[in-house]
Amino acid sequence: MKIAIMGAHRTGKTTLAEHLSKSLAHFELIEEPYYQLVYEGHSFPETPSIDDYILQFNLSVEQITSHTGNVIFDRCPIDLLAYIQAQNECDHDDLQSLHREVESVIHDIDLFVFVPIERPDLIGCSDFPELREEVNNLLYDLMGDFDIETVTVQGSLTERSKQVMDKMKKIQ
Repeated sequence: MKIAIMGAHRTGKTTLAEHLSKSLAHFELIEEPYYQLVYEGHSFPETPSIDDYILQFNLSVEQITSHTGNVIFDRCPIDLLAYIQAQNECDHDDLQSLHREVESVIHDIDLFVFVPIERPDLIGCSDFPELREEVNNLLYDLMGDFDIETVTVQGSLTERSKQVMDKMKKIQ
């Protein structure tokens, strides 16, 4: 089973992914593309550019297509597409191409987990708050555009984890 966790920055995605991977010992956790690229030596500026997001998008697609078995992805191409769209710098043809690429890989994902910004905001964020809000809103739109099976989680880490586990039981 492949699980993709998505959401804007500072919503608790990584914390949830790590918690799930400890609870589901037979699952491999794949860190988000940003951290893998940093580990490989890529240097990101303080404010990422559209090219930085496209680089992460391409790695995310590669991660999904190259991993088999039980995997938890901390981010997926849909997240990164939202960040790319939020930049308002990508022309229509390029966006359409990225949409097609997402459509070509999302069928490999068995469960999408959306970690939205909660109201009131449980985590808070001082890093690019407008971008965070825009990406959150775009993710709601993209989930509808791609018509994907998604569990939207909320509450404490324990509650979020239980919501994912309950959904997994229903689709297995």
